[in-house]
Formats: sequence, structure tokens, C-alpha cells
Amino acid sequence: MNSRQGYDLTRITLIVLIIGVLLAGSLWTLLPFLGALIWAATIVVATWPLMLKVQRLAGGRRLMATAVMTGVMLAIFIVPFWLAIGVLLDGAAEGVELAKTFFAHGLPPPPEWIERLPWIGERIVTRWRELAAGGSDAIIEIVRPHARSAATWAFSITGGLGVMVLHFVLTIIIAAILYSHGEMAAKGVLAFAHRIGQGEGERAVRLAGQAVRGVALGVIVTALIQSLLAGLGLWVSGVPRAGLLLAIMFVLGVAQLGPIPVLLPAVIWLYWSGSVGWAIALLVWTVLVGAMDNVLRPVLIRRGVDLPLLLIIPGVIGGLIGFGVVGLFIGPVLLAVTYTLLESWVRNKPAPDGDTTN
Repeated sequence: MNSRQGYDLTRITLIVLIIGVLLAGSLWTLLPFLGALIWAATIVVATWPLMLKVQRLAGGRRLMATAVMTGVMLAIFIVPFWLAIGVLLDGAAEGVELAKTFFAHGLPPPPEWIERLPWIGERIVTRWRELAAGGSDAIIEIVRPHARSAATWAFSITGGLGVMVLHFVLTIIIAAILYSHGEMAAKGVLAFAHRIGQGEGERAVRLAGQAVRGVALGVIVTALIQSLLAGLGLWVSGVPRAGLLLAIMFVLGVAQLGPIPVLLPAVIWLYWSGSVGWAIALLVWTVLVGAMDNVLRPVLIRRGVDLPLLLIIPGVIGGLIGFGVVGLFIGPVLLAVTYTLLESWVRNKPAPDGDTTN
């Protein structure tokens, strides 16, 4: 190796090292915003066609369309958050009234429906009556060991709630910026991808966007439709707290568990409450709603992206397990891009005579 080659090798090594340090420093600086940036980009990519429709309805004004989409995102967050706060406040008020009643008149007799619960009803009633006979001292002795843990849990929940609100505010701000300058951001990403991988790089980026839209259509829309229909069945059959159960079923649907874990206990509760007819009707409705995702989700996913479902579904489930809720979109994108690059590499593998197979 001559001195010229040694100089070039040293120069290249230093350049790569400097670039690596700059990239690492940039990522470290953006780390607090990385989660919000991923969520904002995911939301904007998934809802970009909808934003363009809103823009056309607004006479081509991008600012108006951005304001509408941002307002919809705020409503989607504020309404469930407000309902959750209302449920917590109602529960706290009921707890205070129960405590006042207990210390004034003693623990009331257990409700009749508790005794009719299968498997655990008799045990709960027996323990309830033992506490009622022991008076306030028995309750205090039970609550005392858990008071510190409850206070710590409440503090952690409050802190986590504050972080969640801040995270959502950052997501809204970044999403509004991306809505208003979406084309510029897309051109930058495509130019970077073309610089790295020419046409295949651009194709991988476009496929990633299609995968995000496919998952948004297949997973989110399916979970929304299932939870709405299941909530309607709970409300018609007279199950209490149908709105809260609807929200829980939507979360379970996004987590790929479906509404069955909520609907089956509701069916059992109706049966043991004496509403046998409603229990049978809700059971039939549960079977129909529970099987809906096997038909609706594949159809919606294939409308968003032309990839094998055996690639998308494991990406959704594996991404959820590995990365949390945002993994619903990260997992399919990673598998889709990897699959596309591998397929392109195999298809363009040089033949023994030096030609390439197409």
C-alpha cells in the first residue's frame, strides 16, 4: 500500500467517523421527539388521501384543510379523554359515598347480582359478610398494607398522564406541520431514497407508505367497526357502562384481541341476571361481530397495499409485541420493505453468463 492509498483510507475512515458522530448526535437530540415524530408521520401518511379530499372541498386551501384535520385529531383525543376523566370522577364520588355510608351505618349487605356470579359469587359474598361483621377495624386492617402502594400507583399514573398529554401535543404540532408541507417532506424522503438505492429505494419508500395506509385501513377501521357494533349490542341488551366497554373493546381490537373478551362476560352476566333471551341474542351477535375481522380486515388491508397477508398480519402482531402500539405500523413497514428489497435482489441476481434475469 503506497502513501496515497493510506491517505485515502485514513480520509475515508475519518469522514465515515464524523458522519457517524453527527448522525448519532442528531438522533440523541431528537430522541425526546422521536416517538411523536413517528406517530405524526404515521398519522399523516395514513390520512393523506383524506386530507386531499378535505382540501378539494375547501376550495384548494391547504391551510383550511390542515386546520380541519388537526381539529379532528384533537377531537379524537379530547372526547375519549374527557369521558375517561368523567368515569374516574364518578367512581371516586361513589367510593367516597360508600365510605361515608360504611362508617355511618356499617357495610351494607352485598347486592343480589354478586351472589349469582358463576364460580366466584359465593366466595365474594362470604368475604363481604365477614367484613361487615368485623366492622370498620377489619376494613382498615385490609386497606392499610395497600395504602402506600395505591398512593405510589396514583402518583405514577398522574405522571404518566402528563407525559402522555405532552406526547400528544407534540404529535399534533408535528402532524400539522407535515399536513401543511407534506409534498416537500415527501420529495425530500424520495430524493434521499433515490440517492441510496436509485429506483428500488424510491419503490421501498412508496411501499412503506402503502403499508401504513393498509394497516390503518385494515386494523384501525376494523377495530372501530367491531367495537361500534359490539357496543350497540351491549347497549340494546341493557348491559351497563356500554360506552366504557366500547372504548375497551376498541383498544382490544387494535391489540388484535377483538371484542370477545368483553362480550362473553357480558353474555354470562345477562344469563345469571335472569335475562336469558337477551343473553342468547347477545351471544349470536358476539359470534357475528367476532368473526367479522376475518373477512373485513383482509379486504381493507389489500385495498391499501398489494402484499401477502401472511406478511402483513405477522408484522402487525409482532410489531405490537416488540414496539408497543406504534409497532402496529412499524412492524408491517419493516417486513414490507425487507420483503421488497429481497425480492428485487433475487429477481435481479446476475446469471452465470453475466446477464441479469428479469
